[in-house]
Amino acid sequence: MTKYYVFFTRNVLPQPYAHLVQVAHSANAAANLGYPTALLCLRDQSDSLNPLDWVFPFRPRPARAEVARFYNLQDRLQLVPLAMPWPISPKGGKWTNPITMVTKYYFPLFIRPQTQLVHSRDWNFVKTAIKSGIPAIYEHHHHEKKRFEPEIVHSPLLKIAVTVAEPVRESMIQGGMPPEKVITLHNGFNSQFLIREPEAAETWRRKLLTEDRQHLVVYAGGLNAFKGVDLLIEVATQLPDVQFALAGGNDKQVAAYQQLIAEQQASNVKLLGFLPQNELTALLQSADVLAHPHLSGEEATFTSPLKLFDYMASGTPIVATEIPPLKEFKASAAVAAWCEPDHPGAFAQCIQQVLQNCPRRAEGHQRSMEYVNQFSWGNRIEKIMSYVDEPLRPHRSC
Repeated sequence: MTKYYVFFTRNVLPQPYAHLVQVAHSANAAANLGYPTALLCLRDQSDSLNPLDWVFPFRPRPARAEVARFYNLQDRLQLVPLAMPWPISPKGGKWTNPITMVTKYYFPLFIRPQTQLVHSRDWNFVKTAIKSGIPAIYEHHHHEKKRFEPEIVHSPLLKIAVTVAEPVRESMIQGGMPPEKVITLHNGFNSQFLIREPEAAETWRRKLLTEDRQHLVVYAGGLNAFKGVDLLIEVATQLPDVQFALAGGNDKQVAAYQQLIAEQQASNVKLLGFLPQNELTALLQSADVLAHPHLSGEEATFTSPLKLFDYMASGTPIVATEIPPLKEFKASAAVAAWCEPDHPGAFAQCIQQVLQNCPRRAEGHQRSMEYVNQFSWGNRIEKIMSYVDEPLRPHRSC
């Protein structure tokens, strides 16, 4: 029987959220490294009507085309959508919540026998694995007032806890996580962004640019005020001769920002909505400048350079905000210009300087493309796996 490296998320896939991109690419990297890997997620309730899926829930299979395209997954990763029959619902109570279904029913009977190692951002799932005798890796990326149970964090089966920012690591230690069991490790980047797509990039430029606007600034990420989206729209009003394109967000967020753009009369801003990874590659390569306008504040203490790495891999000049998690990259020369947060005028000036001094290259700027290679998802998994004793790792096929 195959013993899997199991990743778990308490979500239906696919959805356009950064934490799900992180989970999907982590699992995909593990599979590409040769570990038999299964990504467990929830199945939509409308697709959970077959009793066979309740009786035999753990049936790994390649991700269906929609999910694979959405996250740019390869065939080696196996997906396990767990059926959630009525009355199981995210809004349910203690006994009708999906995590209860997973941990009390699916895990002991069907998941545990085929699991060698667990890796999840879901603390309840990690606890269940450890209590069942399965070694586990825990990911925790945001500040929470969480108290970690001593019997879990001191168990030898909790191999390592991983976060992406030092302030979060400190808060985890304050919450009871042993200092020696928690590491800070950056997220990775999608190697797809290293593949040059000159024709598709030119198609984006023809689509977005006009005779009056020959320069393109692109932002790709969540449509949230703390990420600097409101600020970037204000920057656009100061640079009317530059075209701005924003990729990301769900329908509700896009509608809200359409209204803000209209109110600010920022006619040079286009919202593209969420784009699959394979379409985003060419968009990033089409830009003259990629914008990373994150605001200061609590969120700036734990944001991950996930987006910054994808930007670097595209080879496009970057204007980035000087927030704590990104400052270590200032010495790399992989970012064209740095700007203090919260100042639209300063950010606009940085963009103008980069447009003048660091022109776009169809082949990309090699310094950033070469620099970012060290932050691949595969390298990240290898570093995490170094904390797992060899006998506890899934059998690697290559």
